[in-house]
Amino acid sequence: MNRFDYVRAGTVAEAIQAFQADPKARFIAGGTNLVDLMKYDVERPERLIDITRLPLTAIDAHEGGLRVGALVTNAAAAYDPRVRERYPILANAILAGASAQLRNAASTGGNLNQRTRCYYFYDTATPCNKREPGSGCSAVGGVNRIHAIFGTSEYCIATHPSDMCVALAALEATVQVSGPEGERSIAFADYHRLPGDDPAKDNTLQPGEIVVSVDLPENGFATNYTYLKLRDRLSYAFALVSVAAVLDLDGDSVKTVRFALGGVAHKPWRNRDAEAFLQGKPATRESFRAAADLVVAEAVPQSENGFKVELARRAIVRGLEQAAAGTPQSLSDKRIQ
Repeated sequence: MNRFDYVRAGTVAEAIQAFQADPKARFIAGGTNLVDLMKYDVERPERLIDITRLPLTAIDAHEGGLRVGALVTNAAAAYDPRVRERYPILANAILAGASAQLRNAASTGGNLNQRTRCYYFYDTATPCNKREPGSGCSAVGGVNRIHAIFGTSEYCIATHPSDMCVALAALEATVQVSGPEGERSIAFADYHRLPGDDPAKDNTLQPGEIVVSVDLPENGFATNYTYLKLRDRLSYAFALVSVAAVLDLDGDSVKTVRFALGGVAHKPWRNRDAEAFLQGKPATRESFRAAADLVVAEAVPQSENGFKVELARRAIVRGLEQAAAGTPQSLSDKRIQ
């Protein structure tokens, strides 16, 4: 790990000012991702700006929904009674990730901004366009079993690792940020980027901007939801494919539906055409299979991850069935029955 200066900001304005003084600095809160990256020599910031003292640790009512401060820990968010009652898909997604120790430290804002777990990104001896733009992508044609099947480019096939963000995508949350030019709101669908020809940029934050909160909408789909995570082992593993599905039903028909996939793209992946197809359709396996077919028709698998196409298809169907039946995936028994 390289040597670095350390400063502690007491307000959001102080944090932004400290970054403007050194644009190569990094904000640090829980540090559950950044410290790892520094240990592996992937990130070498010369200054860390500690934001853990900022007044961003509350969960408050906001415009019919909830405003979750950027420094609310993952554990605090998952176990907050209002989140568990009104947004259980978010609580379940958070609890499906990491370990209890990490959730006690990791922050809401940090979860949004965590970086890929691609093997080559962490290995500084191999080319990686995300780590060193223009050097190439070792995963293309390499070991790519865990990599993306949607939204890829010739420059990067990495996936976003978050569980929480998949649920936030399905809920259509809003990210509030503050920076040198003031405050702005970012729709969650617009927060993360696809790699394109510049995979080093994970999100649409401008230099010096900092996440201050995540706003949850009024409708939390507290009855018909599920977070289904498929992985190599039942705990402490990143998703090969995950599905966050939420529904509003009108009798036996789909009134509103949203579903997002994790583990398959550079950002939580939604297919609006498939969602639109389901509106007004009967909430049956046949309907869900047809929607899943629309989604996976756009998949572009790599040399070693073709299995993810069928896995995603089946996960979508199972997730929508669980949500429609009001029987979300169990957190205590993670086996798929």
